[in-house]
Amino acid sequence: MKSDIIIVIPVYNDWESLHQLLTEIEKSIGEGFTRQYIIVNDSSETEPALSDFPIINSPVILLEANRNIGHQKAIAAGLAYANDNCEIDYCVVMDSDGEDKPDDINTLINTSKNVNGVVFARRSKRSEGLLFRLFYGIYKIIFFLLTGKQISFGNFCIIPQKYLSKIVYVPDIWNHFSGGIIRSGIPYTSVSTKRGIRYFGKSKMNFVKLILHGLSAVSVYADFMAVRLILLSFFLIIFTLIGIFIVAFIRLFTHLAIPGWATFTVLGLGIILFLAFLLGLLLLFNVLSMKTHKPVIPAKDYKDYIIEVTTLFPDEPIHR
Repeated sequence: MKSDIIIVIPVYNDWESLHQLLTEIEKSIGEGFTRQYIIVNDSSETEPALSDFPIINSPVILLEANRNIGHQKAIAAGLAYANDNCEIDYCVVMDSDGEDKPDDINTLINTSKNVNGVVFARRSKRSEGLLFRLFYGIYKIIFFLLTGKQISFGNFCIIPQKYLSKIVYVPDIWNHFSGGIIRSGIPYTSVSTKRGIRYFGKSKMNFVKLILHGLSAVSVYADFMAVRLILLSFFLIIFTLIGIFIVAFIRLFTHLAIPGWATFTVLGLGIILFLAFLLGLLLLFNVLSMKTHKPVIPAKDYKDYIIEVTTLFPDEPIHR
């Protein structure tokens, strides 16, 4: 019995790599699967050369974003479109540059048959430079300290159909796909894979973009993070008050104080006390204000960001 699989791929200017990727996927996935592709063009500066697309036996649907919405939002829009329009057994999310290896799709499929939930590809070996890997490690540590959760994978994953219909109603995937799934409570696991090599060009993930990506991941847990920082502010206030009390006690009831020492110490502790109080107050207002904002639900709102849908090949997609 054949299974239907759809592959969601966000693209920004990387059309040459995408062409190579589609060719490799067609070679890698077994004949037991009928395939179709959803390519989300994230308002690329270069137009897709449709005439140069590889000849494949699967329909390709091109979604045109009305502006550059970013990698994570492009994924969410592609998933929402797939859930709306396609009857499938599995949905794969992967990047277009070749670093997510097509051969690993079979690994994800085989793993998904034996586990419950989303299966992510966890890279056991990274190929970036030492500085990038250092800051990536720092990002994972900060994420754990602020959220209490571990994140060791990116976007490359396989989603069984029964979970796709739930994931597209998770607002957090609009900001950070994998972080949103972790936060949602939807079951997930990961399988070890090796990072592929880019087909063409250089990676667009630089230091600044890594920081922005990390902040997007942490923003999924903004309320958790705010509560933790409020508690930290509270403890800072307590310890600062204790410190001021100790300084006052030494100054008034002992002969240990150096002239002028108590004044400067109390002044410094007072500044820490004020900053801790201000931080706690700002975070409290931030948590309360978040409750008043209407979240973006990909399943309902993705159409506002897609201006055109094109079927690149004559094969008829499987519609509901």
